Amino acid sequence: MFAIDAKGTEHNIHFAADNNLPAARWIADIGSLHSGKPSGLFIEAIEPSTIIQIEKDDLYFLYTNIPKLDRIFKVIVETNYVELQNRVLQNFSSTAQERYTAFLEQYPALAQRLPNTQIASYLGITPEFLSKVRKDIFSKQSKH
Repeated sequence: MFAIDAKGTEHNIHFAADNNLPAARWIADIGSLHSGKPSGLFIEAIEPSTIIQIEKDDLYFLYTNIPKLDRIFKVIVETNYVELQNRVLQNFSSTAQERYTAFLEQYPALAQRLPNTQIASYLGITPEFLSKVRKDIFSKQSKH
């Protein structure tokens, strides 16, 4: 999920990676869902995916009639919220290298499947700086 600023730059804010966690595979603009306003965010599948779209009223009907679904959705939203909080804190207090290392820990399979531009955008750095970060990490690892 990403936004595009006035300059046309993409800012990736979330990846829904298949790492056996249901919360990781669920992606939605909850703000748009609750407000009923059009989203300013874009969701793009970068690999073959199954996409499910559901109207708000239908979703609330399912919550009412299938309490387990309501609980599952609550856990998914909470898990994604915690992830977002951690990212915000990382952006304030971590170096680019620390953020990249955290990205690799959270999304081990994505580092090889995503373009550098998307990873860099997620980390809040340029693709060129991401290359430098990777080089520095590889250099440190080869010395040990």
